[in-house]
Amino acid sequence: MKQRMISFSPPDISEAEIAEVAEALRSGWITTGPRTKLLERRLAAYVETGKTDVDCGTEENSKKYANRVVCLNSATAAEELNLRILGIGPGDEVIVPAYTYTASSSSAIHCGAKVKFVDIRKDGDPVTHMPEMDYEKLEAAITEKTKAIVTVDLGGIVCDYDKVFEIVERKRSLFKPMESDGAPLNDLSARIQKAIGRVAVVADCAHSLGASRIVSHTGKGTIQTERKFCGAIADFSSFSFHAVKNFTTAEGGASTWQLPAEAYAGANKVADEEIYHMYQLLSLHGQNKDALAKMKLGAWEYNIIGPWYKCNMTDIVAAIGLRQLDRYPKLLKRRLDVLKKYDAMCDELGIFHLVHHTDFMDSSNHLYLVRVPDITVEQRNEIIEKIAEQGVATNVHYKPLPMMTAYKVLGWDIKDFPNTYDYYHNLITLPLHTLLSDEDVEYVCETVKNVIGNYI
Repeated sequence: MKQRMISFSPPDISEAEIAEVAEALRSGWITTGPRTKLLERRLAAYVETGKTDVDCGTEENSKKYANRVVCLNSATAAEELNLRILGIGPGDEVIVPAYTYTASSSSAIHCGAKVKFVDIRKDGDPVTHMPEMDYEKLEAAITEKTKAIVTVDLGGIVCDYDKVFEIVERKRSLFKPMESDGAPLNDLSARIQKAIGRVAVVADCAHSLGASRIVSHTGKGTIQTERKFCGAIADFSSFSFHAVKNFTTAEGGASTWQLPAEAYAGANKVADEEIYHMYQLLSLHGQNKDALAKMKLGAWEYNIIGPWYKCNMTDIVAAIGLRQLDRYPKLLKRRLDVLKKYDAMCDELGIFHLVHHTDFMDSSNHLYLVRVPDITVEQRNEIIEKIAEQGVATNVHYKPLPMMTAYKVLGWDIKDFPNTYDYYHNLITLPLHTLLSDEDVEYVCETVKNVIGNYI
């Protein structure tokens, strides 16, 4: 075949997104405003229903889906604010899989907490092959200081939340909720910790918008077994809308939460509106009025509740998201079409690949990871170079965190995580995106077969 140039993960931006951004610019409202608020409500509806066409402009739906999702300027900001809303700080421990991107753990470090890495299961989950935590090691890592477990839906595959919730329930007697000092954030965090009454499950859903799994446990407590979408499973969740993600706003992210019913009743009750308002404060310098509220005639005065952060989403990027959400079901379908062709190619070669769809789980089809048997790191890098010489960009997701300088300085050693290293050392990520034509996919498959065939 004639050589092609295949990018790894370019954004899929149509004229619809461009027109909406132009309209936002013409509107005169370019910071956080009506488009951001509408995107939040539409995302809340999508997380609950799996539908992108819920009319959130109606009075009924506007009220129903308000105060359920907070849009921010990145998933990292969402992850950190999730932990800060939970009251995570110095003296606390947060458990994180050793196999993930740095944002999964750096957010806890930003809060002053201690990160405890856990190795993955040998070769990942036995069905999906996703590099999930070793659940026995996870349970053993929980102490009286543990306040949160960060779960990661890597590649868009939903991890086994039932097992994680079962573990934190078994360890409930170890959990010691924080006490309020009367400050607004601290008081809210204390009430949330007491309402949950166990280690919090905080999902890194950076890859998994639109993914779903049949579960029996969620942050709302034990439920009848049913399919739930990511964002409606864990206690707190974060999404990424970075340029390389399935759904993009160029840069951006969002937080969602699911609290047990008892959190909304009794002496320590909280309200979704209160939680949402605290996210607004944390993301806008602690200022109690955003630009939209301050524009009302005579409403200039505001207060600073806390010396906090600046990580709000703007209406310009929300405009991209509104039109991306319109297109999202078709984008997911196209990714699935590509994925099926990769599956056939890998099965023909006899090489390991992620399983994105099962009877109990549907992935968002974000990343396509393959592992070449019986090769070294050096050979893996040779394969990547040889594939690149044919014009195909590939990647590796991820180099384990204990191998990174920042985490070595903190005392972590990859030798303590043998399954994590073993999973990484022969791993290659193939390009998977919606700008690939059928001919592009065929070219990638032929190139991969020709190159990897010489190593197996």
